Amino acid sequence: MSRYLDMVDLPSHVKKLTPEQLAELATDLRHELITKLAKNGGHLGPNLGVVELTVALHRCFATPKDKFVWDVSHQVYVHKLLTGRKDRFHTIRTTGGLNGFALRTESEHDCYGAGHAGTALSAALGMCAARDQKGTDENVVCIFGDAALTNGISFEALNNIAGTTRKFIGILNDNEWSIAKNVGAIATYLGKLTANPRYNKFTKDFSSWLRRLPKGQLVAMLGHKAEEAIKGIVNSVGLEHTPSQLDSDGRGGHGSALLFEEFGLRYLGPIDGHDLPLLISTLEFAKTCTEPVVIHILTQKGRGFEAALQHPEKFHGLGPYDVQTGQTPVPKPGTPAMWQEVFGQTMVKLARQNKNVVGITAAMPTGTSLKLLEQAVPKQYYDVGIAEEHAVIFAAGMATMGFKPVVAIYSTFLQRAYDCIHHDVCLQDLPVIFCMDRSGLSANDGPTHHGLFDIAYLRCLPQIIGMAPSNEDELQDMMFTATLQSHPVAIRYPRGPAEGVPVKETPTVLEIGKAEVVRNFSGKAGRKVALFGLGPMLRLAREAADRLTAEGFDVAVINPRFFKPLDAAVHGFFGRAADLVVTLEDHVIAGGYGSAVLETFNDAGIHTPVVRIGWPDQFVEHASSVDYLRNLHGLSVERLVTDVRRHFAGAIAEKAPLIALA
Repeated sequence: MSRYLDMVDLPSHVKKLTPEQLAELATDLRHELITKLAKNGGHLGPNLGVVELTVALHRCFATPKDKFVWDVSHQVYVHKLLTGRKDRFHTIRTTGGLNGFALRTESEHDCYGAGHAGTALSAALGMCAARDQKGTDENVVCIFGDAALTNGISFEALNNIAGTTRKFIGILNDNEWSIAKNVGAIATYLGKLTANPRYNKFTKDFSSWLRRLPKGQLVAMLGHKAEEAIKGIVNSVGLEHTPSQLDSDGRGGHGSALLFEEFGLRYLGPIDGHDLPLLISTLEFAKTCTEPVVIHILTQKGRGFEAALQHPEKFHGLGPYDVQTGQTPVPKPGTPAMWQEVFGQTMVKLARQNKNVVGITAAMPTGTSLKLLEQAVPKQYYDVGIAEEHAVIFAAGMATMGFKPVVAIYSTFLQRAYDCIHHDVCLQDLPVIFCMDRSGLSANDGPTHHGLFDIAYLRCLPQIIGMAPSNEDELQDMMFTATLQSHPVAIRYPRGPAEGVPVKETPTVLEIGKAEVVRNFSGKAGRKVALFGLGPMLRLAREAADRLTAEGFDVAVINPRFFKPLDAAVHGFFGRAADLVVTLEDHVIAGGYGSAVLETFNDAGIHTPVVRIGWPDQFVEHASSVDYLRNLHGLSVERLVTDVRRHFAGAIAEKAPLIALA
């Protein structure tokens, strides 16, 4: 490990370094990020972009007393390195290691956890309000990206800041990217701020404040050439506006006042987010302000690593890569296609066949593979930015005009739009199709990204049809079937490689609510077990059936295909014919598919015992692999077989005669 990073075990150690040493520390941090993340991957690009900012924050503030609230918080790797976690940094996003996001239970320096965009401004304002109520003096600094401004929650917070507190420091980290390139009017607006010098709103009192500082303090902040540094700051950011640059209300602008000033916030910037002396001086000034402040900084996503600069979308978050070339491993021959790729290819096929089929993403064109649609049929593709609520209602509007909108959003992110699904889609019975990528686990990312709750939050809504494919060909059939429906449809599928089943050229229409009997009872005498494996869990059901059959059980295997509506006939038949029913789902047990089976059996008066295998009633941790977590929590063939044996052993014991002990 490099020399200056070795010196920093606590945030307070950053304050002891000279300006020159801080610059060396930034270099060390980039090297640490690039080399350590190469083995297991992670959010490399965003963290390379905030190295100087994070150093400056810890130079100017003192956590844990002062609070740093990071939007999304995938860019806290440097913060972790500077807050006593560098010795464990190599474990990030692996089993038992550091979490890839801010986590309150991991460190006292992580004051707020997150994993979704647009939450930081509201959370930070809540902390400011609590501080004001208590009469304490800690600083609260909110670091939010330009992409967060495409999210409606951010504007709800901006609307309330000036009326709630007089001391709030916001840092707008503007790198022009969320995961993909930012889209929409906000991105255009910020681009104008960046390009037009008349928007640079450093004001006279900042200049005066700098000049009033004792020279020794200036040297400590800005380095030995303090006077030249001040002059450079003054000249570079245009501290004074000429009369021609002012609107009639006296504000700087380009036909209108600055967005943040309209919300009652003091705007400073834009400034170079990689200029440590400038960042430090600006943050020190912000600490003295008695009105809410937003500092607009410009950063490069992936700075310091050429491959990340050339491919910012790829290096936002990725798996292992080669440190020298930036190349990622090539899949081995014969590796099944990714579920996402099958979805994207099917979207292209369906859109070409039907001009009313359109794809909608919330800033995840590559992650969902809707990028394929954008490239092939761009007129039938929409990226609305990180705005899931808008995406759903936007789709509802298109559906009223005869279109078949496909909203491709990760299961965990679709939770943000739940009221819109209920109120705008299901209540109006509109044929919007929700394709929920990452249903199940996103193992490295952890609980903020696991998609384990969608069956429960969707199946209670009237009108909606819920499907879960067991293989990639069935995914294509389900997507095609969905485009023929007049009701809302939700299709859930996991992350990662699919099953390796060939996808036929022409999709088949599936009968709504009809299950597939993969393997029926043999008719032989013996203990009968019916295994219902939903979606990708069908593979586990098949494997368990082979083992149980070898042990003398008579086993049936059913592919439910639908979690709403359930096939009452198939579930009823096997519920009555079996001695034991086992349901398997890649979802929490509470309120999931197994619960729906129990409800169906109860309504039909079926009393056959049901063993439900799914995720426990808890937030599942992160780990290196899905298989590790499944084995840990009992979503495995071994657990299924053991539960079946245990059930029948218990049943035999209950029927055995009592034996008197001497």
